[in-house]
Amino acid sequence: MEQDRAGTRAWVLHPELKSDPDRRDPVPALDEAVALAAALPELEVAGSGIVRLPKPHPGHLFGSGKVEELGALFKANEVELVLIDGPLSPVQQRNLEKEWKVKILDRTGLILEIFSDRARTREGVLQVEMAALSYQRTRLVRAWTHLERQRGGLGFVGGPGETQIEADRRAIDEQLVRLRRQLDKVVKTRELHRKARAKVPYPIVALVGYTNAGKSTLFNRMTGAEVLAKDMLFATLDPTMRRVQLPDGPEVILSDTVGFISDLPTELVAAFRATLEEVLAADLILHVRDISHAATEEQARDVESILASLGVAEGSPKLEVWNKIDLLNPDRHASARIRAERDPGLYAVSAITGEGLEDLLAAISRQLEEVRHETTLHLSFSDGRRRAWLFEQDVVQSEEQTEAGFEIKVLWTSRQEARFGAL
Repeated sequence: MEQDRAGTRAWVLHPELKSDPDRRDPVPALDEAVALAAALPELEVAGSGIVRLPKPHPGHLFGSGKVEELGALFKANEVELVLIDGPLSPVQQRNLEKEWKVKILDRTGLILEIFSDRARTREGVLQVEMAALSYQRTRLVRAWTHLERQRGGLGFVGGPGETQIEADRRAIDEQLVRLRRQLDKVVKTRELHRKARAKVPYPIVALVGYTNAGKSTLFNRMTGAEVLAKDMLFATLDPTMRRVQLPDGPEVILSDTVGFISDLPTELVAAFRATLEEVLAADLILHVRDISHAATEEQARDVESILASLGVAEGSPKLEVWNKIDLLNPDRHASARIRAERDPGLYAVSAITGEGLEDLLAAISRQLEEVRHETTLHLSFSDGRRRAWLFEQDVVQSEEQTEAGFEIKVLWTSRQEARFGAL
């Protein structure tokens, strides 16, 4: 099956809707869409282009003249798959497939395909399958043989065609029920692991950022690990955690999370919520940005928006890391360094050369020290285990014995306070 799908000729289109006030710059947007397509090894990108639209056509997205023009282009180039960098309604997708005699994926479908191809852990596979089924349930235009596939990927690129809608709906609903049961078991295991980590006296530092911002390369540089790091969108999906000893600072758990992207499918945000909760549990978030990218500001806004949707409070401890400064020209490089020196929450680094990492690591140590606060606790004499835990954590400032037990003043982090509450 994989051999049949290898070398599928694809064409990438970015529709620029002039009526959309939030539209992105079309050139970097098209570049990103082509990079998404290139992330699937079985695709051969035969060409790409920007299509400017005064307004979307309800039945075909494009006007009849443009549909005919593009159809001739695809036929001349023997295109088998067209990737539309934007949302498509089920009606638009079906109509365009009939007109052009090719398979079509919109942006959501393409991202789901990549995620399915890359997921490695049991939880990741289940999450992506549920996201894909939730998305496809609204369409019901594909056969569902991919539910028992032998390879990664969802089967959209080389799927066998249409089937009966009711049979599809039953297959989807039954599979969703099975997947939810399996995922519930995996999520319970993850919760047990999280509770076990809560008893470990290491603060968690989470790396977040736009896909291909260099998070995994930075993670490898800081930890000495060998997490897959490629110049490719969504090179890594499953979260990775390693223990790191900060210079002149505490030991921390560094967590590398899945990269974000603009217009991240809502189905994926929901499916990966359990995984991304690692970010919510972090004592410090490092927002890693590719400062050399032409759309770095737009990417930063997308990341902040997704973090807010996950429930990360605006005032959460966070440092902004401008990565890839080694790719800047001398003037921009100097400007980034000056800006970082003036802004206490900003650090300009290169995960490749190591430039600026010493300052970043020192800032992490300071930040984790600064988030401590003082609390007075009243423990009974029978609370010996919890009292011993406080001394093990080295958070006790003073202790006085009372008639009922002990009055203890502690200086601790919010994470340590949460751990104590779970004892």
